[in-house]
Amino acid sequence: MANLKFALAGNPNSGKTTLFNALTGSTAHVGNWPGVTVDKKEGIYKKGNEPVDIIDLPGIYSLSPYTPEEVIARNYVLDERPDCIINIVDATNLERNLYLTTQLMEVDIPLVVALNMADVLEKRGDELDEKALEKRIGVPVVEISALKEKNIDVLMKHAIQAAKEKREASSVLKKTGLYGAITNAETAFKLNGVTSPLFHAVKLVEKDELEVKNHPREAKAAEEYIAKNGGGKAEFPGDTEAEIADARYKYIEENFSGVLKKSKKAEKGELTKSDRADRILTNKWAGIPIFLVILFAVFHLTFSENFLYLGSIIPAFGGWCEEMAALENPWLAIVFSGEGLNSPGAMLFYLMDAVTSTIGGGIDSVMASANASGWVVNLVNDGIWGGIAAVLSFVPQILTLFLCFSILEDTGYMARVAFILDRIFRRFGVSGRAFMPMIMGFGCSIPAMANTRTLADEKERTATVRVIPFFSCGAKLPILTAIAGAIIASSTVGSEDLIVYSMYLLGMVAAILSLLIMRSTTMRGETPPFIMELPSYHCPRFKNLMFHLWDKLKHYIKKAFTIIFVSCIVIWVLSNFSWNWEFLMEEIADPDTGEMLWVNLRMNESILGGIGMLITPIFTPLGFGSQLGEWAWVFVAAAFTGLIAKENVIATFGVLASCVARTYFPGTEDGVAEVQAMIAATGITVPALLAFIAFNMTTIPCFAAVATAKGELGKGKFKGTLIFWLVASYVISTMVYTIGEFWWTSFIWAAVIAIVTVCIVVRNRRADARKISIQN
Repeated sequence: MANLKFALAGNPNSGKTTLFNALTGSTAHVGNWPGVTVDKKEGIYKKGNEPVDIIDLPGIYSLSPYTPEEVIARNYVLDERPDCIINIVDATNLERNLYLTTQLMEVDIPLVVALNMADVLEKRGDELDEKALEKRIGVPVVEISALKEKNIDVLMKHAIQAAKEKREASSVLKKTGLYGAITNAETAFKLNGVTSPLFHAVKLVEKDELEVKNHPREAKAAEEYIAKNGGGKAEFPGDTEAEIADARYKYIEENFSGVLKKSKKAEKGELTKSDRADRILTNKWAGIPIFLVILFAVFHLTFSENFLYLGSIIPAFGGWCEEMAALENPWLAIVFSGEGLNSPGAMLFYLMDAVTSTIGGGIDSVMASANASGWVVNLVNDGIWGGIAAVLSFVPQILTLFLCFSILEDTGYMARVAFILDRIFRRFGVSGRAFMPMIMGFGCSIPAMANTRTLADEKERTATVRVIPFFSCGAKLPILTAIAGAIIASSTVGSEDLIVYSMYLLGMVAAILSLLIMRSTTMRGETPPFIMELPSYHCPRFKNLMFHLWDKLKHYIKKAFTIIFVSCIVIWVLSNFSWNWEFLMEEIADPDTGEMLWVNLRMNESILGGIGMLITPIFTPLGFGSQLGEWAWVFVAAAFTGLIAKENVIATFGVLASCVARTYFPGTEDGVAEVQAMIAATGITVPALLAFIAFNMTTIPCFAAVATAKGELGKGKFKGTLIFWLVASYVISTMVYTIGEFWWTSFIWAAVIAIVTVCIVVRNRRADARKISIQN
């Protein structure tokens, strides 16, 4: 016997996906971003007497086909016909949420209303009479708290019971002038054997686009009925959709609003804690600076080796920390750096570094005892495990970064960021909804690109997919930290967390400017409306945060042992064989221990070296091209391997360091020493190193992200996207290098930007004038 199948339907930010996780133990993304689950998510509820399949539908405001989410949810409800619909209603926004409920009531499928966030109402001092609401709606109503998992089992008992009973559809539109036309259309649908005839009849009278397309004959009959018998209101001449929407809200206000009794403070108009916080956090002047400060705090917590700058503020403490770090005790090195106290993220990094080094030593010992050939030891320990270990060492910092963003998301703050950015950039043709997938790009470009399906405008969606890689994902983090660390070690310029933060900021600015340019030129179009309710601030639950981290960790580890495993072998072969397949490794003695080791000191003769040398001149304007002399190709070769997976760049640094040093180079997990060796061999400047970071941040992303972009955009737009990534990364990196190396070029760049801006404005004004002329 098949399991019962329940669908979860509700507004965005109503707690629907949180309820899904509570019911199924799933790791589906939980948060306050609008449209966070684009595709339906499935799981199984196993805590009752019988298992139940749970389907998490996208967050929607109605069943009208205005957005992809609404089409997905509507088609599932009507075509798949679940055994029961659980409608999650945000009790703190009752009237707005009940609009969807009145539409679900018109579908002849068992329905249960879950009044979520009842605990928030209690804190406010508000009272909601669920029994009175249940009586007026005519379907079971259960108060729950999805976040605290309160009354979840009670909800499921009611839903299972309701699923076993037949339910007749009902409508709140009986007293409207259009109900005669609705009844007439419903009768026609019943005669034709259409399921949920009442829902289809209402939509037909609304002149719903999908309904009219699927039932043209009935649509014409409904229009003739209304013309003959009347029923439309004078204030809505011919607009039956607006009339029905108005009737729904009026019915909700007259019949359902009375069940909620506001607290005395609310009646007096006193602001809630969330409202008071929003006066500051969403202030038009303070909102963006506060966001940037919060962002810097996140990066400081994750990367800094001088936590809270205590080593600088208190010189005596900084000196003591330097003494502790100089003792070369591996455990003290986890806590202390030469500058001060390591941040939590840095401590976890050095701890994982110690673990991966120990494992590498164990692998080396096992292979030595097995008398394995030297080149095999090099392939396994340096080629394969070295690459994977370089990736795994950064897992703690990546998870720390994810944790911080998850906390910001779950508290409700990220929804405010979308609101702030929408207010600023709407005038340029970019909606706040587009920034949600972009911010998700800090985690991984793949789900971020998939999340662009929530964007209704195709041009805005294409432009957003193109700039998502500019928001550096966790895989690019090792590149930033390795080069930032090498810059500080070689030139004592700045601090690591400040450099990393600045480059992340550069990516964000580049993304926003690129998006604005595209929306003003090739991707110009109407800006779709951005409707979003700001959820109340709340403290995130530990369980949900762990769901987030496990989901990210699972993806990252899987990538490390699949794509990166294979690519490490490919890169090892390309690095150690010449074009005529001569093996380039040779056995030399370790200068410190005398141990015989297999090392490649002729990588410049390798296939990878040849590719690097061939394309090196192209990167001269970026600062890491022909001007670096004999070893100019090493940075180009590293960037080339990053096209497979950005994690490969660090693994390649290790191989390149031995080559440029012309001796065995033991290397480090963080890649700093390797980059220092490459700096010493090439004489590359700080602006060129920053340009190298900028290029890797903004160029073509990893193979997996490229495949996702191709699937989301289709072949035609995908080719344009590849060209965009190459051109954008080249221009941005050239700008970084030239301005950093020759400050006076900033005036040239400013002039170029001004000319481009004027050309775009003139072009758009002419296009608008032609459009108006044609319309007239």
